[in-house]
Amino acid sequence: MQILIVEDDRGITSFLEKGLRAEGYATVVAGTPDEARLALGTADPPIDLVLLDLGLPGGEGGEVLAWLRGLGMATPVIILTARAEVEQKVRGLNGGANDYVTKPFSFDELLARVRAVLRTAEQPSSSEIVVGDLRLDLLTKVAWRAGQRIELAPREWALLELFMRHPHQVLSRAQILSSVWDQTFETGSNVVDVYVGYLRKKLNKPALEPLLVTVRGAGYRFATDATGRSGQPERSADARN
Repeated sequence: MQILIVEDDRGITSFLEKGLRAEGYATVVAGTPDEARLALGTADPPIDLVLLDLGLPGGEGGEVLAWLRGLGMATPVIILTARAEVEQKVRGLNGGANDYVTKPFSFDELLARVRAVLRTAEQPSSSEIVVGDLRLDLLTKVAWRAGQRIELAPREWALLELFMRHPHQVLSRAQILSSVWDQTFETGSNVVDVYVGYLRKKLNKPALEPLLVTVRGAGYRFATDATGRSGQPERSADARN
């Protein structure tokens, strides 16, 4: 599990990093909203939970939360701030935060809240995942796009579920292999590229934007914006897959 600490106070970040790592969590630190957005989009492995301060240099922590939820990303967020006013708590929770903890705080209590939020995040809250105009039924393992049914082979379904659970995040081939195949292939194996190619053929329909974007030298990204329109694929040597 990887936790993003969005905090500009080095004393607090050092304290949190030490405590979380002792509990087996990996950590990434961002001191500004821009750094937080970059980490959420590129971290390898992907971020599993965000500890978010509200008062940051260069902007408000609330901007990061709004950006995250605006993209349809369900990454859990615990606001960790000195702002204890009821109005601030209500605003943060209504804005999509999963929990709200005020400073000063007990690390043991924060750790319990982290574990509780992660447990909740791991439990499917619905029988389907919806991102943009694509819907994946977790029970029948069938996808629908723009009202058209898409039949999926077991490995294709697992691959699509991974992408849809991490929209807008760049997933490396190694991450995908570990998550979908649960094993290590020989160096140079193109099994991920082959299955991404299968998915593209099934998902990309006439008059609809392609969904899977190749990020040169990094992997793949499932790209749709908050309105359901997808991003244009970046030019790449393996864009034919």
